Amino acid sequence: MSRRRSRRAAVLLFLAFVVMPVLEIYVLIQVGQAIGPWWTILLLVLDSILGAWLIKREGRRAWQALRTRIETGQMPHRELADGALVVLGGAFMLSPGFVTDALGILLILPVTRPVFRGLLTSYAVNQVAKRATTMPGNGTRPGPDVVQGEVVDD
Repeated sequence: MSRRRSRRAAVLLFLAFVVMPVLEIYVLIQVGQAIGPWWTILLLVLDSILGAWLIKREGRRAWQALRTRIETGQMPHRELADGALVVLGGAFMLSPGFVTDALGILLILPVTRPVFRGLLTSYAVNQVAKRATTMPGNGTRPGPDVVQGEVVDD
């Protein structure tokens, strides 16, 4: 099980640090050749300004929804997921390039966020279920490393 996790982590790191920068450079070169270098730089700057405005607006909305949900005594499942997606989208917007900016905007926009919220929720539920089935004793009795006893206070 640990070997599978480390292999998955290695693939994700390879994608994040090798494939994504190469893809970003390729897209930047293609856009630069199509519209020119100065227009490409201007487009990147405008993209960053739009992203900063979106992060501020949607972050404030997510925070307000979270506070409202907590104040009414309800569990803020959806609001926590939205907040995490806005933060992740903001991180993507901070990195230069069109591919990560497009992904960041998709994570931030309220129209496309429910798709990613569903993916995030299903991933979280699968991880919790996987860990619950591998717990010693499955939560019904103490595992082999637990010694039962009582504390005597002098």
